Amino acid sequence: MSGSRQALLRTLAQEIGALPQTFPRVAIDGVDGAGKSRFADDLAVVIRALQRPVIRASVDGFHQPRARRYAQGRHSPRGFFMDSYDYAQFKACLLTPLAPGGSGYYRTAAFDHTLDLPRDLPPQQALPGSILLCDGIFLHRPELYEDWTFSIFLAVDFEVSVARCAARDGTSPDPNAPSNHRYVAGQRLYFETCAPAQKASVVIDYNDLENPRIIRP
Repeated sequence: MSGSRQALLRTLAQEIGALPQTFPRVAIDGVDGAGKSRFADDLAVVIRALQRPVIRASVDGFHQPRARRYAQGRHSPRGFFMDSYDYAQFKACLLTPLAPGGSGYYRTAAFDHTLDLPRDLPPQQALPGSILLCDGIFLHRPELYEDWTFSIFLAVDFEVSVARCAARDGTSPDPNAPSNHRYVAGQRLYFETCAPAQKASVVIDYNDLENPRIIRP
């Protein structure tokens, strides 16, 4: 890991560790292929080194059933933006239990989208001082925005993010390819309606994985 990446993670870890809530809830938002999961995993390592327990989760554990996800069409950008996730379940299982006054008993997933089946995970009890690091797309939607104690938006150009998806999934690296239309146009719809880069606590230029830099504030 580069020195600049490590320094940025330490800065964020210290700021997040100073948050006053019993269970701070931190979002790591960005487009598909931005590198959210790796970023969250690396941040979790640094926060744990500060002797704080971390709960790692992803909105991907709360997909809608396949029939609902594709109800507006298999290639619909609006369907991708509107129908991908069950936000009521996401909040009930994960965000609300860790909110101020919440029970502290949480579940990190409720649906397996690869099997298209619900998951019945037993609740876990958050350790005192636990910090939730949750990665995913669309995390600054109106349904979720006020649930976060702190949020990070990883700003990545589509040419870069789609190429990362292609390397990971074997898909087309061309953002304008028909196979990418649902996802790229769906993310543009999210930007237009929710302005995540304006709502996030911190915006990071993440086009270079090893040399990220804070661009706001």
